[in-house]
Amino acid sequence: MYNPDVVSGSECRKKNRTFFLSFFSALVYNMAVMRILVVEDEHKIANSIKKGLEQESYAVDLAYDGEDGFGLAATEDYDLIILDLMLPKMDGMEICAKLRQEEKVHTPILILTAKDQVEDKVNGLNLGADDYLTKPFSFAELLARIRALSRRPKNGLNTVLTVKDLSLDSLSFEVKRAGKKIDLSKKEFALLEYLLRHKGRILSKEQIINHVWDYDADILPNTLEVYIGYLRNKIDKPFKNKPLLIQTVRGFGYKIGVSG
Repeated sequence: MYNPDVVSGSECRKKNRTFFLSFFSALVYNMAVMRILVVEDEHKIANSIKKGLEQESYAVDLAYDGEDGFGLAATEDYDLIILDLMLPKMDGMEICAKLRQEEKVHTPILILTAKDQVEDKVNGLNLGADDYLTKPFSFAELLARIRALSRRPKNGLNTVLTVKDLSLDSLSFEVKRAGKKIDLSKKEFALLEYLLRHKGRILSKEQIINHVWDYDADILPNTLEVYIGYLRNKIDKPFKNKPLLIQTVRGFGYKIGVSG
């Protein structure tokens, strides 16, 4: 299990580690398909955050300076941006202002900084940030803030997703079809959850890969097709008298739902 004290540097939080991690692991697993950008120039902190979030099944991209962070935030599709204020090349305040005012990017932004002055917090929030976390912090607190921000997505986050007789519970991690339990790997679960959250919509291969795998993942050309095949083998093929749920839309991508 990931050690939150690597990030916080606070020995006094160790006694709460087991409780917080077990509690929040269950609560935030429904964020499995969330894609997060971390912009932090302190490599140790950035890599620790990435490691911890990936263990919670988030897809995480890193940027170690402001220019790279701004470039990714302005061009890629993220569900949350974790942004340090003190960055080389372009500071967090400038990034936040440009994303909101020039690029019209409304992705939730959580600011990280070593500063604790009230004016810094106020300035960050006035420029469009959604929350503020001062270093040193515990990993459990970071997860709690992410969970709080994730309550505000465009389409809401239902915990039980369904299509026909297929259901996925993102809190208990349980998947069933026609009352029969289906065992999925973490990546299969994340892929199915993303499809279900957009049921009836055609999703391009690029959209799916960008949300289920992180930017630096070593994705082969047929990786998505392989995982789609895994899902079909578990939720379609065993149910021969049921309609096929995972649909291929040639030239476009995939969707989940009954055709016709």
